[in-house]
Parts: sequence; C-alpha cells; structure tokens
Amino acid sequence: MEIEIGSSKRARRAYAFDDIAIVPSRRTRDPENVSVTWTIDAYTFEIPFLAAPMDSVVSPATAIAIGRLGGLGVLDLEGLWGRYDDPEPLLEEIRDLPQESATRRLQEIYSAPIKAELIRDRLAEIRAAGVTVAGALSPQRTQEFYETVVAAGVDLFVIRGTTVSAEHVAKNREPLNLKKFIYELDVPVIVGGAATYTAALHLMRTGAAGVLVGFGGGAASTTRATLGIHAPMATAIADVAGARRDYLDESGGRYVHVIADGGLGTSGDIVKAIACGADAVMLGTTLARSTEAPGGGWHWGAEARHSELPRGRRMPVGQVGTFEEILYGPATVSDGTANLVGALRRSMATTGYSDLKEFQRVEVVVAPYTPR
Repeated sequence: MEIEIGSSKRARRAYAFDDIAIVPSRRTRDPENVSVTWTIDAYTFEIPFLAAPMDSVVSPATAIAIGRLGGLGVLDLEGLWGRYDDPEPLLEEIRDLPQESATRRLQEIYSAPIKAELIRDRLAEIRAAGVTVAGALSPQRTQEFYETVVAAGVDLFVIRGTTVSAEHVAKNREPLNLKKFIYELDVPVIVGGAATYTAALHLMRTGAAGVLVGFGGGAASTTRATLGIHAPMATAIADVAGARRDYLDESGGRYVHVIADGGLGTSGDIVKAIACGADAVMLGTTLARSTEAPGGGWHWGAEARHSELPRGRRMPVGQVGTFEEILYGPATVSDGTANLVGALRRSMATTGYSDLKEFQRVEVVVAPYTPR
C-alpha cells in the first residue's frame, strides 16, 4: 500500500525491526532440540553469525577466536591490518581520540597504502589456525587485490560496500564486472549490500553465493544523515528473500543465501532478521562490545574513514563480555546484548521450529515498539 507524501510523490510503507514482532505458535520445542547451523557452499558453521569486516571488530586474532566458536570472522583487507605492520598503537590512539577530531584523524590513519604482502600474511595467519578464512574488499579495490587474496588461500571472498550494484556505471574507470569476475573466480563470493528486490536479483544473477542486505542501517553509520538514504531492515530482508525465491525458480534450483548486514543491535533484531528471510546475519556493533574486540569499547566502520565524504562515526559501545559470553552466555544483562545463540534457540523453540529454514516461515505481525 502506497502513502501519499504530496500531490506529486507517493511512497511505500517500509518496516524496521522495531516495527514488527514474532507470534508464538501452539507447538513449542526444547531449545536444545533446535538446530542453528548454517551451510554456504562447502562450508558449514555451528552458528549463522559472521563478524563484520570492521577494524573495531575483526583482527586476525579475533577472526580465529570467532571461527573456533563456530562463526565466521571476516577481515577487512583494506583496514589497519592491510596497511600497517603493527596496528596496535594506532588502535590505542583511535580509542583515545577526542570526539571533535576523531574523523579527521581516522582519514589520516587510513590514508596509508594497502600492502599486498600484509594481506597475504594476515590471511595466512588465520588459515594456519585451522578455521575458515574470509576476507573483504570494497568494489573499488577488488580488481587491484583479488589475485593476492585468492593466492593467499581465502575460503570465502566478500565484496562489501555501502551499496553494491551489478550495473555500476563509471566514466573515469572501468567498473568491476561482477558477473565475469565471479564466474572466473575459484572461491564462493558474498556480495552486497543490496536493499531492494531488483538490486538483489541482479546480484544473484552474477553467480554470488550470498547477498548482503543493508544500506546505512548500522549503529556507526550516518548514511541517512549525509545522503538521505536508509533501508528499514525488516522490509529490505523480506524483499531480498523474495528475490531469492524467484531466482531459485529462474535458475532451476540455485539457492543464494541472504545475509542481513546492519541494524542488528540485539538478539531480538537477529531473531527478527531470520524470521523475515535471512539465512545468516553479519554483526558489527553486537560483537564490538566484546572485551576481546580490537575497538576496546569503541566501534567504527569503513564509512567513517572516507577521504571525501565520511558517512560513519567512531562511537562508544561499551563492553559486555568475551566473544563466548556474547555468543553463548551466560548473560548477566537482560537487554539482548549477550547469549545471542541462546536467544535465537529459545525464540525458535517457543515458536515450534526446528531449524533456520523452517523458522523463516514463522508468523510476523506489525507491532511498533518504543523502548521504555
């Protein structure tokens, strides 16, 4: 249903996670009898959680820790670990920056060149630990460094931007041809973000194994303020899940995974994302609250360091517990920031579903919520 904004403009109503709620069914299960495993391509994970490629969340060490806990840590190959031999002093400086000068200093720190040998060494460090290896590049850097990434033995390759299009147009450089690129690559590719049915369908047709859903929805993002662009996540995920369903028929059975990326601040948001059709979720703020995270209680993303138009900020998120406590508990807080897996299991059990694919069919109602 469209709403009239004015005599010349109409708009579709879209919903964020706070606008919807999940409805219990008559059947319930024991939380220990539900499965939260997730499989993409040849890789199976105990939990459907990816750690976002953000320097405040994922270092080689934390990628290994998250991998050992059953998730997937995605390293930002354009971040500090791809630019500096020892990023620790810079991380300490970023944590201590005055708010008024934080953005300018981030731009200076991230102006250092990306080094192919550091990308190689960081991925090798993760691989040596025996966990699944994932690295992320922006569309602008993919052409330059993808051979280094593949040669280093990456298992999953993530192309992640604020928005990624299968039909990017550029006059001053040759744009990345996603369809040709993914076809020629020997590793599965996760690409995004996308926020609409059409954009997601086009990305699926490139041969991507997974599509990231989100645009300016993360807590550290200021895209809505700077560009006026925002995609309420409940509607965006449901639209992209619709594209997945139609592409499954169009392709004769090829399943592309939908991964929610943004706006997932609590376990309730994660549950609602999967209920709307996500196969897995990519977590930034939620994991930045770990006492083991490189941000040390602060959080920032790639948008915050843009040299010309920053669309993010460094923000305090505090610390809740270790990665294990945030993922598996026990929780000592009741605000949905710890024991994320336990919350997902309990929601699935309360509504009577045994695995993630089944849970995507759960009944959802529009029930706007204002936290007290």
